[in-house]
Amino acid sequence: MGTTQLETVPEPKYWHLKTVLSEALDSEFAVGEILPNERELAARFGVARATLRQALEQLELEGRLQRRRGVGTTVAPPRMGVPVGSAQGAWPGAAGDAWQPADCAPGTPPAGVARMLETHPDEQVHIVRRTRVSQGQPVAAELLYVPMSSVAELTGMDAPSGAARARVVLRELARHGLEGQDRAVELGSARADDAKALDRLPGAPVLVVTTRFLAEGRTAAVSVATYRADTCRLTFGDSGGVEIHHGPQRQA
Repeated sequence: MGTTQLETVPEPKYWHLKTVLSEALDSEFAVGEILPNERELAARFGVARATLRQALEQLELEGRLQRRRGVGTTVAPPRMGVPVGSAQGAWPGAAGDAWQPADCAPGTPPAGVARMLETHPDEQVHIVRRTRVSQGQPVAAELLYVPMSSVAELTGMDAPSGAARARVVLRELARHGLEGQDRAVELGSARADDAKALDRLPGAPVLVVTTRFLAEGRTAAVSVATYRADTCRLTFGDSGGVEIHHGPQRQA
């Protein structure tokens, strides 16, 4: 890893250093290799340790590095992408859906979701909580908002609670003929519940995918799925499916 003159670079020093380090990770370091300590790196590049830490934190955020107490900073391994979200013709919980139901309870949706569902702001809906794990690591958490009218057969029914109730709601929802779905993706910050589910700190950057499921000429359910922005890259193909890729893209 060579040195570089940073004083004349117009962009922030840590950002330029991050670029230099990123190129070195691709050409000079193997997956799992431990980087030199902060003192050595700072001396090599002629920067303050605070500047170096900013660059390392950014690379960790982008999934290029892993920093573990007692081990040091290592080069993160490239990980295989896995399919996320239902296919265009399938409801949540359909065969092949890797999301795991965790809980279900009645509650009031956020105002934006209520508008999408065309329900009264104070009207309660079923809120299904689901999680997604890849390679033993939590990578996404989902809240699926289902109006009572979409699963009317549950009215007055002594349905079980928790994950069992979630499966019942999903099964009843699937009785409708799915007419289509649309998605939107935006950058957000992890709320307390999401941060806990994803093993991140509150406020950590996340990718939020909002999906509206259509049936019988109306919105039958809305999914708000939160993905870890430090390990996930979302790509959309011709099939309309979503994939999450851990770590940086390694292809040309």
